[in-house]
Amino acid sequence: MIDSEGYRPNVGIILSNEEGKVFWARRCGQNAWQFPQGGIAESETPEQAMFRELREETGLLPEHVEMLGCTKEWLHYKLPKHMIRRHSRPVCIGQKQIWFMLKLASDESCVDLSANKKPEFDRWAWVDYWQPMKEVVFFKRDVYQSAMTELEILLKF
Repeated sequence: MIDSEGYRPNVGIILSNEEGKVFWARRCGQNAWQFPQGGIAESETPEQAMFRELREETGLLPEHVEMLGCTKEWLHYKLPKHMIRRHSRPVCIGQKQIWFMLKLASDESCVDLSANKKPEFDRWAWVDYWQPMKEVVFFKRDVYQSAMTELEILLKF
């Protein structure tokens, strides 16, 4: 599902722990780290997509987390030109995302990266809140900055 401007609707998830550290995960077989994220199906609300992606990518269920809030507006990023699949219709030029701030409400042993048949991540760690800004792929940095700045106030530790 691509909107009329070429953006794919998506959700991003910032999962925190009691100490205010955030869940940071490495994509399988790559040296690329990111927050959990994923597309919104046509029949889903952003919140439904967030809980589905959370389960698929981390193994966590709604009862394992507390939802603290989400961004008020869609945040957009464009893909680098070499990543745009121009032969696909409609052409997707990037993603528009609603970001959610969650807090782990269970033991971290509930995290199961192999919960999905095709895992997204092969490693994860708790990191300082702003560390992802130094490590995320360049074309997502502005969206990360916007989401993390807006949602930081929701952390209660």
